[in-house]
Amino acid sequence: MFLGIDIGTSAVKVVAVRHDTGVMARSDVPLSVARPQPLWSEQSPDDWWVATCEAVSAIPKKIRDQIEGVGLSGQMHGAVLLDEYDDPLRPAILWNDGRSHQECLEFERREPQSRVLSGNLAMPGFTAPKLLWLKTHEPDLFEKTRKVLLPKDFIRLKLTGEHVAEMSDASGTLWLNTRERKWSDELLSASGLDRSHMPRLVEGSEIAAQISKSVASELGIPIVPVVGGGGDNAAGAVGVGVNSPGQAFLSLGTSGVIFLAGDSCLPSPETGLHAFCHALPGKWHQMSVMLSAASCLDWAAGLTRANSVADFVQSAEQRGRLDGEEIFLPYLSGERTPHNDPKARGVFFGMGHDTDAAALSQSVLEGVAFGFADGFQTLVDAGGHFDSISVIGGGSRSAYWGRILSAALNKPLSFREDSDLGPAFGAARLAMIGAGGLSETEVCIAPPEISCVEPDSHDVEQLAQKRRHFQNIYQSLKQQFQEASV
Repeated sequence: MFLGIDIGTSAVKVVAVRHDTGVMARSDVPLSVARPQPLWSEQSPDDWWVATCEAVSAIPKKIRDQIEGVGLSGQMHGAVLLDEYDDPLRPAILWNDGRSHQECLEFERREPQSRVLSGNLAMPGFTAPKLLWLKTHEPDLFEKTRKVLLPKDFIRLKLTGEHVAEMSDASGTLWLNTRERKWSDELLSASGLDRSHMPRLVEGSEIAAQISKSVASELGIPIVPVVGGGGDNAAGAVGVGVNSPGQAFLSLGTSGVIFLAGDSCLPSPETGLHAFCHALPGKWHQMSVMLSAASCLDWAAGLTRANSVADFVQSAEQRGRLDGEEIFLPYLSGERTPHNDPKARGVFFGMGHDTDAAALSQSVLEGVAFGFADGFQTLVDAGGHFDSISVIGGGSRSAYWGRILSAALNKPLSFREDSDLGPAFGAARLAMIGAGGLSETEVCIAPPEISCVEPDSHDVEQLAQKRRHFQNIYQSLKQQFQEASV
């Protein structure tokens, strides 16, 4: 039995998995995000730990007694600053925080080879620009910083007492030489840091440390190894068997991701695509990222006072129309691929007297799908080849959204068992390899397919026309977004 722990933005999710029988138990504990100023997004690292303890303790004791190893996954890019006693100095600055736009320019000015070394364009969500912002705006805290960890690695510290990171998550800091899979002294120096501030690096399926005796007692589990794990998307790829060139997934989580696996590092920083290490040794991936995906539904359902997100989506499905005039820009937290525009904002366009909650729901489902289509096209234009696309994340439970997404991308989409567990399931699989002695071939297979959604030609035609309007609206408003944020 292996435990997967995912430190998400909206919840901590825990699954207990057996290699031969699959998921035996699951639990999750919700989290909240603080937004104390425009563009800011923060969480308390201690809240992650409290939620982790609660979620693990909710797994039945007879299952916890059988745990052989633990894998971790988590939201990427978050900056956890620790003092000399390993205590957090401030709330963690999250992946969807947009305050460090100017610091991205400064980072690339300080290290002109940053795109070559990291394989990526500096964006406000990445970790390195956050540290430059702190150096300028909170210099006392910056000087007290002894270690910088990512969210899941803070939980590893609490579990084991060790500072350890792994390659896939470290890729999102801008401090990793992604091709060589090691910290870059030049990139660290551009943030005013050095290797002493960094955790030790391991591969995702490699044993990183052991759970401490005191924590094992507190959580009611044996003293077992903790493997490197993976950033949420790389772990999600392991969970859904996306490990080889041509295999891809579309993640409908708080953010939205199209993840394309590969056997080599293929940077395309000028396009806004991410080139990161995979959580498996000797593998890499390309990724398009939109900052708000399923979170747009949460927001809009609350705005319209729907009883639940499920009811909100069902209202669009019952309406059953893709020909509405309403168009939604899903940029509630700005956008990454392809715009790299932290100042972009969400927009409802084309509303009339007959616009109701169902029409707004439809426009949100379509707007997120158009954002995915922009990212998909960017991957294709950069040379990406897609043999298959699986859908993961909480939004994968909606068959109607699957129909819209398939039409927007004009590609078939596979829905698989336990696809909503995503990263936590993949983290448990990485523990099977590192702590359980199983091979990648045995573990990293695609779960059984439940259904495959083929694009409907009429849907494709309708949405292609609306997507052109969607793109034109953003271009028309781009300058307004910049001016409005001054």
